[in-house]
Amino acid sequence: MKIDLSNKRAVVTGSTLGIGFAIAKGLAEAGARVIINGRSETSVTKAVAALKAALPAAQVDGVAGDLATAAGVEAFLRAVPETDILVNNLGIFEPKPFEDIPDADWQRFFETNVMSGIRLSRAYVPGMRKKSWGRIVFISSESGLQIPVEMIHYGMTKTAQLAISRGLAEALAGTGVTVNAVLPGPTRSDGVADFFGKMAKEQGVPQVQMEKEFIAQHRPSSIIKRLATVEEVANMVVYACSEQASATTGAALRVDGGVVRSIA
Repeated sequence: MKIDLSNKRAVVTGSTLGIGFAIAKGLAEAGARVIINGRSETSVTKAVAALKAALPAAQVDGVAGDLATAAGVEAFLRAVPETDILVNNLGIFEPKPFEDIPDADWQRFFETNVMSGIRLSRAYVPGMRKKSWGRIVFISSESGLQIPVEMIHYGMTKTAQLAISRGLAEALAGTGVTVNAVLPGPTRSDGVADFFGKMAKEQGVPQVQMEKEFIAQHRPSSIIKRLATVEEVANMVVYACSEQASATTGAALRVDGGVVRSIA
């Protein structure tokens, strides 16, 4: 199967590092013109340069902006008023005991992880509907199905994304626009690697050992018994954005290494 996204524009939010950058690279490899997004001009410029260095023929632009705010989304839309593909990847996480999570954190997580995708999807859907073609992907998580007790506020946002993606898919029935959620499991993204690196340093053990212990203790149902790579997650996203995935919509596509113990 050869995925060809030539003549398609793709917006990937939160794409200067990690899973987002891997998705942007995968889409660019398939021929899409990719818009990289991050909060700062510096991070966006660096990511665009890295992608062009890896793929000299890639069509890639960068638009900096904080999409966790309504004003930031409005500014972004002025720069990129339409797209064929939208990957709502922007997200934050933070381990914190439930009783220590203040209202401000709940609101910050919801605005960043959920409202950013809602606002962009709402803006881009009319154009997709008019062209009778479009792809919207929400990067959710297995944490949306199995809420992690160490970060319930994060899990809440990931469950919300599942509800939105399914509901929006049904709202767009018969239009040629598909909407799906991709659910990574524990993945060695930059943020997660930093998280494990800090824990390993605090406990005086190698990072590889820290990762294995985390899987064994906190995700014992993992079948692959390791962290996934960002490329493994990106592969699923690129497929969901392809012409070949035209019959895949309203789905929760798991790239969780088998962590969720379900056959459905």
